[in-house]
Amino acid sequence: MNNNRHFWPVVLRAMLWAFLVAMGILVIYPLLWMALGGFKSNSQIFSDPFALPQSWSFANYLAAWQATQGYLLSSLIVTLVSTIATVLISAWTAFGLTRTEIPGKPLIVGFILGGMMLSPTVALVPLVRMLQGLGIYDSHAALILLYTAFRVPFTTFLIRAYMLDLPRDLDEAAMMDGASPGQIFRRVILPLCQPILMSCVVLHILFAWNEYLFAMIFTNSPGVQTLPVGLTSMMSKQGTNFAAVFAAMTISALPIVLIFFLTQRYFIRGLTQGIGK
Repeated sequence: MNNNRHFWPVVLRAMLWAFLVAMGILVIYPLLWMALGGFKSNSQIFSDPFALPQSWSFANYLAAWQATQGYLLSSLIVTLVSTIATVLISAWTAFGLTRTEIPGKPLIVGFILGGMMLSPTVALVPLVRMLQGLGIYDSHAALILLYTAFRVPFTTFLIRAYMLDLPRDLDEAAMMDGASPGQIFRRVILPLCQPILMSCVVLHILFAWNEYLFAMIFTNSPGVQTLPVGLTSMMSKQGTNFAAVFAAMTISALPIVLIFFLTQRYFIRGLTQGIGK
């Protein structure tokens, strides 16, 4: 009886580890295969796609870097500015919805969160006319405005859920010391919300870096187009040169992979504490 009591927990733990290892292989192997494909020649990819590269040449990566560095710069600009704007606007909105008395607050909350149900594809035609009227069509400002506007509701939802559980005693103590609402927001609330803010930053970076629909429709110039559009253009130009395409895709994926691994502790902590409240 005692042997069975100790046997099944070991079996279940072994099955859990086997499942996690299998899932890890399913996730990591395609990325590794893509990265190694950038070192191969096109003929080796077709003749022996699962073998290691015959020679570790960086020629494909250098060619891919030269072809995509302009798109990479555009993606960096759009992602960085829209991330800062989205997180700051959402944090300030969540602060107003949780720490201040606003008439009709439930209606405002419903209106903001209703933006999460708006499909971007439904608004493409009016958005094109609006951006053309504003004179920012085919510019970084157009993508920054769109990415910020469509991500603020979701980001506000996450930060608001986190702020709801923060103790109000800290606000009252800061007000007794003469702090203004802006000072309370900057010096008290924002430092306490660091985990959820980091989670929102990572989520927005993942969205803005990989977004394709808006980048394709609202930009025409190569100097403005972002990396997903640039990769599509490169694939059409390179034809069957899959080695160069794999190298470009690896360059595109590498920043996101590094950011996620460096911030995964804050990312998971922020989401589990925020959504669960």
